[in-house]
Amino acid sequence: MAGTGRLLLLVPTQSYRADDFLAAARRLGVPVLVGTDRCHRIEEAFGPSDGLLSIDYRKPEEAADEIAREGARLPIVGIVPADDGTAVIAALAAERLGLPRNSPAAARRTVNKLAQREALLAAGLPVPWFRAFPVADGPQGPAAAVRYPCVLKPLGLSGSRGVIRADDPASFGEAWRRVVAIVAAARNDRKAREHGEGSRILVEAFVPGAEVALEGLLRGGRLELLALFDKPDPLDGPFFEETIYVTPSRHPPDVQAAVQATITAAAEALGLREGPVHAEARLGPDGPVILEVAARTIGGLCARALRFGAGASLEEIVVAHAVGLPLSSIRREARASGVMMLPIPRRGVLHGVAGLDAARVVPGVDDVVITVPEGREVVPLPEGDAYLGFLFARGESPEQVEAALREAHRRLSFDIRTQLPTVR
Repeated sequence: MAGTGRLLLLVPTQSYRADDFLAAARRLGVPVLVGTDRCHRIEEAFGPSDGLLSIDYRKPEEAADEIAREGARLPIVGIVPADDGTAVIAALAAERLGLPRNSPAAARRTVNKLAQREALLAAGLPVPWFRAFPVADGPQGPAAAVRYPCVLKPLGLSGSRGVIRADDPASFGEAWRRVVAIVAAARNDRKAREHGEGSRILVEAFVPGAEVALEGLLRGGRLELLALFDKPDPLDGPFFEETIYVTPSRHPPDVQAAVQATITAAAEALGLREGPVHAEARLGPDGPVILEVAARTIGGLCARALRFGAGASLEEIVVAHAVGLPLSSIRREARASGVMMLPIPRRGVLHGVAGLDAARVVPGVDDVVITVPEGREVVPLPEGDAYLGFLFARGESPEQVEAALREAHRRLSFDIRTQLPTVR
């Protein structure tokens, strides 16, 4: 590897993404330092504290200073942020350490929906009509000022949390109150802490059409396509819970090329130059419309759906790039693949999952992973921020993969029971 330093992996305590990044680093022989916001909670999972750096994710500048001090003690040669909330810290710390990086300003644009929309619009790129309204003003004025159908979004939350469609002023008011409550519940969450993100609501036009997701890697400002996923389930609202991702895309080559060109221009407009990119776009009547560009890989365990040359994982590609290992060519495996994020059907306590063995023997299915432990309360979107688990499949065609995922999901059943009220 480049030099004798370590990779810094910035991973939130509650994330289950760490295992795949740590496994990737082990396969590449890269020493890892885990930067965590709760050292005492994560130590059992990651081992001795020598490989841990406790930092405060709520204070990015102070966190970056702490990382720089650690880097002066023992070299850090690369930084990988595991989610949106750590992208800004990674950029600040890389700046202090003199590492290849995205600028802090670019990273901040990716984690604030309004700032991102404004930058893309200023660059003349296709984004939905949008406007931000102060929460303190209430819904009545905004409901009269927007176009319908529209979508209400918190500025700083991710994963479709708090994203709600409205078709008229009455449903707008109901959606507004719901979004305000969701942001209030998340106020102590680090994802909603900066830039007054809880004080305004973003409202944008609903864009009809199929949705796609792009995985890419920036190297010196050049975006390399890693995968383009189709989302075969319609995402028309009122909520936007994602389910199936399948690659390669079945859209015509010219449509795929337009998506790649649009996201490449978006990354440049946002000022991104290095590392992974996850982007979402709608295929509107006039071409691709940008919904999101993030300086991270795809969320959850979805990256397990991807394999590259010699069986490399997406995390291996990202880790190798971060520490300067050679990446002469990155090619996704030839077979089709996909993932299904298992939706939460209703609120309650998960008491068990039946049908796992039956789902795993569906031809094409690679694995079924349940990520919610029994006894845990589960909350569906838009209030929730997680899935029950993930299904993975591979096949000779995207159609085969999609069919396998749907059949495996049909064989699963979830025992979710209403939580009894507390007796006082």
